[in-house]
Formats: sequence, C-alpha cells, structure tokens
Amino acid sequence: MKMEDIARLAGVSKAAVSLALNGKPGISSETRERILQLSKESGYLPKTKMPAPDSPLKSLSFLVFTNSGIVLEEYYQQPFFRELIHDIEDRCRTKGYALRFTTVDMGFYDRDIRAAAEDKRSEGVIVLGTNLGQDEIRDIAGKIGPHLVVLDTCFETLPVHFVGINNYMGAYQAGRHICQLGHREIGYIASNVRIHNFDERKEGFSAALLASGLEVAEPLCFSAAPTMLSSRDELKAQFEALLSEGRRLPTAIFCECDYIAISAVKTLTELGISVPEQVTVVGFDNISESRIVSPELTTVHVEKKRMAQLAVDLLVESMESGELAKTKIRVDTRFIERMSSGSPAE
Repeated sequence: MKMEDIARLAGVSKAAVSLALNGKPGISSETRERILQLSKESGYLPKTKMPAPDSPLKSLSFLVFTNSGIVLEEYYQQPFFRELIHDIEDRCRTKGYALRFTTVDMGFYDRDIRAAAEDKRSEGVIVLGTNLGQDEIRDIAGKIGPHLVVLDTCFETLPVHFVGINNYMGAYQAGRHICQLGHREIGYIASNVRIHNFDERKEGFSAALLASGLEVAEPLCFSAAPTMLSSRDELKAQFEALLSEGRRLPTAIFCECDYIAISAVKTLTELGISVPEQVTVVGFDNISESRIVSPELTTVHVEKKRMAQLAVDLLVESMESGELAKTKIRVDTRFIERMSSGSPAE
C-alpha cells in the first residue's frame, strides 16, 4: 500500500494525505479523520525516519494568530505563508526538530493564548507576526516566555527576537524601477487592512519617488483587499470613478502585495486596459502565482527561505546557549522585472 493508494481510496490528492499523516493544517477535520482511518485499516506506514530511543524528537511550535484581514483561518493555503512554512519545516528537520502548529483565533485571544502558553510540548516558539501590532507582541512574549522568535515583522523597541523583511528597501526598488522607466503619473494601491509591513513599504516607495522629484497624487491612490487573487468590484469602481471624472489612469501602479497586484491586472484587463502597454503594474512578495498570471508580474522578491532559516537558527541558538540579548534581523529584498512593467506609452 502506497500513499497514492490511500489518496485514491479517500478520494483526495496525495498532498492531502501528506498533510493528514504529518498533522499539518490545510484540510478539514473530517478529511483528516477519513485518511487516518483508511491508513490504519490498510496498514499503511509512512516512510519516516524514527529517532533513536535515547534521543526523543524535539519540537518547535509555529504559532499563528488568525483573523479575517491578513492571516486567514486557512493560512496554510495562502501562497506567501505556504511557501514560508515549507521552508521553516525544512530547516527544523535539518536542526533535528519537528514543527508543531498552534493557532490562536483573534476572536478568542485570551482563551487561545492561555492554552498556547500552557502547552509545554515544544521547546521554543516561532510566532508569525505578520498581522500583529507592537502591544500584541509584547503581551504574547510575556505569556509565552523567552524562547520565542517573531517572524515577518519587526518593532525596534521591543526586547524580542525578530526576523523581518526589509520592506523599505523592496518598495524603494520598485519605485526606482518605475521612475527609471520614465513614468510620471504614478498610482498606488494600498491594502485596506493595515499592517506594519505595508506602512514600511509605503514609506520606501514614497522615498524613491521623492528622489526623482515625484509623488503619488491623491486621486491616484486606491485601496483593495490584500487576500484576493481575483478582480475586485471595489477596485473596478475606483478606477471607473476616476475615469468618469475625466481623469486618466496612472501609467504605472505599485501595489503593496502580489495579491493586490494580480487583482489589479485582472481588473484592468476587464476594463479593456492592457498591461503593461497602457498601465505598468508592480507587486511585492514574488509569490508563485506571480509567474502564472498573464502577463507575468514584475515584483519584489522576498527571501522567504533565508528568513525561515534565520528564524529557526536564531531560536535554536538562543535556547541552547541561554543568551539573553535579543537580535533583530531584516532580510534584504531582490527586484524581479517581468512582463507587467514597461515604459509609458507615447
């Protein structure tokens, strides 16, 4: 009996079987139970390397705080987090640790954070800090304890380990690219849910434009949901409202994340506006979908693998050495030019 056979019997994909057998999120509890029951009945044993009897497998926790804005309940299926988690798991295995997943529903914060703090099965915790503010991280660190690293955000004044993105640099790279192409009428699509990363990106992009004597005019500032890959009626309405006033769309648009950028490309296409011939679109994150959309998306590459490695290494080192001094790391970005950007039309 192979994993493919279990998948066929359960009527699911091989990936779903892997998620169930490894205790990962991403599938419903009913599907997980059905897969586990079929595996048990079929006598299927996954090929895993068992630790030696005198060396029990150690574990780290990946602690996620879900809400309806940025980090959804199905966060494991969101492209950016899916890629990041894969890299964290790889690094944990290299270091001899298993990775456990713990979710805190922000609607039941007090209850869930108490349960997470009382769970002593993991030796250290990596907190996904994408959607967390400074006060929230301060409270979480106080409850979880010293063996903690916060990933994907950074607050300079907190005595906590952080590994984050150099958001300012990435957005500056995007702004410089747009200016070097010769664009002067530049738009900005912000997330309608605000987080620290987006605020830093806005600062970096504005600085790049200022260096070229430019700025984003208020009528060319738009907003969109940060977690949708499809076109959005709200965004289309904003574009149409601008056109109805007798104004022109910007010749280039920077979006605070790839989700928004892909939505912008699809929305512009539905309005009969070609990308990049009429409007250049630039995103941020370089999720896998950025290479699938047509045209392929010009974007800012986030070194997710490097961030994952640093977070795991920093946590393990702090646990093993007992070092009390905290470390803050920002990982630089890399600009990726693809087909969604070009010089403005004459």
